[in-house]
Amino acid sequence: MASSQFMVIEDHSIKKNPFPYWSVQGIVSWVLSEALGCENVSIVAEEDVQVLSKIGAFGLLEAIVKTVNECLAEAPRFGLRAPVMALSTSEVLETIDRCNSMGGSSGRFWVLDPVDGTLGFLRGDQYAIALALIEDGEPVLGVLGCPNYPVKKECLSYHNGYRRILSRLTSLSSESWDRGCVVYASKKCGNAWMQPLLHKEKKFVWPNSARQIKVSSVDNPALATFCEPVEKANSSHSFTAGVAHSVGLRNQPLRIHSMVKYAAIARGDAEVFMKFARAGYKEKIWDHAAGVVIVQEAGGVVTDAGGHPLCFSKGMYLEGLDRGIIACAGARLHEKIVKAVDASWNSSCL
Repeated sequence: MASSQFMVIEDHSIKKNPFPYWSVQGIVSWVLSEALGCENVSIVAEEDVQVLSKIGAFGLLEAIVKTVNECLAEAPRFGLRAPVMALSTSEVLETIDRCNSMGGSSGRFWVLDPVDGTLGFLRGDQYAIALALIEDGEPVLGVLGCPNYPVKKECLSYHNGYRRILSRLTSLSSESWDRGCVVYASKKCGNAWMQPLLHKEKKFVWPNSARQIKVSSVDNPALATFCEPVEKANSSHSFTAGVAHSVGLRNQPLRIHSMVKYAAIARGDAEVFMKFARAGYKEKIWDHAAGVVIVQEAGGVVTDAGGHPLCFSKGMYLEGLDRGIIACAGARLHEKIVKAVDASWNSSCL
């Protein structure tokens, strides 16, 4: 799967460029165009190429072109073909400009979040590169590159905090995979997969290192772990805490930046993800599309708070969203949480 291969290349671009969003978009766009043909590639992405055309953006544009070329030159290491010659500034702008789709209910388009979880990235914590393929309004393929998420669950520490997970990675034995993984799934295959970004020998070994992942079998709320966003700006911690208490979730919440939360559910590291934004906040499709496919194919359930499937057919936003988003490892936990939200919503301030 080429999409999981260039997730590794994208991680290089993020480390080399303090403003990596356009670089990642350029890399993804070029790789997809080479594989499928430019005329067959339509991408919904977060960043607008017009910013790079403004006066004063030359230094940023120069850095982006340099980063894109440096990273694409390494493509053969990961089983991909590199450009015959370095891309010019106009060619890089052209590849980024292909990320201008508005989505919709018909046809095929890709959805890309080049750096999901900017604060996590800046703090050396969790972030993700998220790519999904949508056909006729339905996500059918999802890939999450999680550069700081350890392959081994033992490296997680829910009770002592999660933000500085990198400091815990130094205790990994030489026989362990390095930190970072890619999780991916294709709709209706009934399987989700995980592989390390790089093997311990620093070599990319896809697909021989891939292994199947499944959601947790825990359905007792007292034993379950739930995820929620770190930032309070777009999710109410107090309401989530109230729902958790009423359902019987006793463990401390696992607060994670980015769609790594979906990876945690799919891998079985947590059982529940809840997000309830305040009135007026609109969820973007690139913040959820890839994660939804992966969790569902790993055996989980993802809906809005009313139990309805998320709608990816109305453009760049999840229009018609009922109150919030609930992802669970199983239907039993999911049903309990939906009922708890219904029981307490009218008394909330959301």
